Amino acid sequence: MFDLRAHDTSVRTEILAGCTTYLTMAYIVVVNPLILATAGIDHGAAFVATCIAAAIGSAMMGLMANLPLALAPGMGLNAYFTYTVVKGMGISWQVALGAVFLSGVLFLIVSLLRIREWLVNAIPMSLKLGIGTGIGLFLGLIGLHEMGLVTGNPETLVTLGHLGAPATLLSCVGFLIIAGLTARGLPGAILIGILLTAAFGLPLGLTEFRGVISPPPSLAPTFLKLDIAGALSLGVTTVVLTFFLVDILDNAGTLIATTQRAGLLRPDGTVARLREALLADSGGAMIGALLGTSTATSYIESAAGIQTGGRTGLTAVTVAVLFFLTLLFAPVATAIPAFATAPALLFVACMMARGLRDIEWDDATEYVPAMVVAVGIPFTFSIAAGIGLGFIVYVVVKAVGAGLGSIAGAVWLIAGLSLLRFVLE
Repeated sequence: MFDLRAHDTSVRTEILAGCTTYLTMAYIVVVNPLILATAGIDHGAAFVATCIAAAIGSAMMGLMANLPLALAPGMGLNAYFTYTVVKGMGISWQVALGAVFLSGVLFLIVSLLRIREWLVNAIPMSLKLGIGTGIGLFLGLIGLHEMGLVTGNPETLVTLGHLGAPATLLSCVGFLIIAGLTARGLPGAILIGILLTAAFGLPLGLTEFRGVISPPPSLAPTFLKLDIAGALSLGVTTVVLTFFLVDILDNAGTLIATTQRAGLLRPDGTVARLREALLADSGGAMIGALLGTSTATSYIESAAGIQTGGRTGLTAVTVAVLFFLTLLFAPVATAIPAFATAPALLFVACMMARGLRDIEWDDATEYVPAMVVAVGIPFTFSIAAGIGLGFIVYVVVKAVGAGLGSIAGAVWLIAGLSLLRFVLE
């Protein structure tokens, strides 16, 4: 089924790679429910939805595309769901889930019609890098606030928090643990850091011990609770398009980066079994919305399993099995407080900021729009607003510096829609 011999691998290697990938991304079953709970979604149901969405999405990728890529609700997309759409725009989480579902349908359509290649290739690399970095900084700002390191101030907008607070101190220790273990090359560093930080809070009464293994919570509070009709309204169109755009760019970057590392790119640079991979990814987004979680997407952490030797879909199927088994550990996942997961957000921000190194810093028509996106997302506290500002600036700066002919049609389209949105708001 997985053609192991042709990929010069074995069952043992693939399972080991799957375990490695799982350890590097398992933190999502702790972090995602907490972020979604802020949007009003039942915490236990969000935990179950996260585990099942990751399991089904990863299994689809392994069985349909035979690629060693795992899926789970994406960081950044969950923050956009909660902090921009639900809390910022006042949209209910049911309507937001409907928008996630519609973005998955849109992703499926453009994948089948091969529009996706046109869209992804047309968007300049500088803007892609700026979007990734901006989402990372957005997560970093949220993480710093949850850690207690940054708080609001009417005079200076933000200021340093109270470092003497026990929860803040433990959060700082947790971040240092994650960074140190990562520097040592230990798989699962983020997950270990979260668990240790939560454990340190037990004697201080900051963490509540609820046991280790139990039947999973009910999925009923979120299962099929999405409001597609509400998401089809004109006011949510931008939300659907933003979910779609961020997912498609994130997925494209992950596919290219991981398959290149695994030696699975064709000689012409295209991804083998790309169509099947995109179908699995769009399917994962739609299934996640039906279950009650934000957009599921391919994880760059899959590179850890590929580094261990994973080359086929058996790696992804192993990850799927492990996420299903994670359902039994609901007491642990649902008891971990925000101060223990906040360091993970800050560390993910550090990883996502690495994209800045690849921006063309000698070309103002490239680095100026990229930085507008990167700083616009966290400081407007909106991924959609930051992306819109970046595309508008790109069109203007590029037109002046290199001429109108240097701007692709897709960029004009996104910039125009963004400008229209800003004018009408």
